[in-house]
Amino acid sequence: MRIVTIAAALLLGVLAVLPVFSQEDITEVADSAFDPREMTRPPVRFAHDAHNEQAELGECGVCHHVYDENGMPAEGESSEGTECSECHFPGKGDTLSLVRAYHLQCRGCHEARKAGPVTCGECHLKP
Repeated sequence: MRIVTIAAALLLGVLAVLPVFSQEDITEVADSAFDPREMTRPPVRFAHDAHNEQAELGECGVCHHVYDENGMPAEGESSEGTECSECHFPGKGDTLSLVRAYHLQCRGCHEARKAGPVTCGECHLKP
């Protein structure tokens, strides 16, 4: 009886911990420059690693781009950990507006590859 109790406890422990390790790497594309009260759609959420694997994106700089002083993509550099609003501003100006930058980056790539969502509701999923 004691062995059955121990085995049951171990099984319950394993079953309780498994969901933690099986959760997807979900990324929410959000920026502190956006006021959540003013947003008409929720931020985009996607499985970051699965997306990059399926799209065969080996370089982080493809999405997390950095440009050199000549306006050319800086090879081997990435802006990971930097909010997009540090270069792209919410309003209009010399730099691409933040919303337009997001849409050109993501939707533009999806359209060019003829893969991935391109309409508002396909990316901005309401809870």
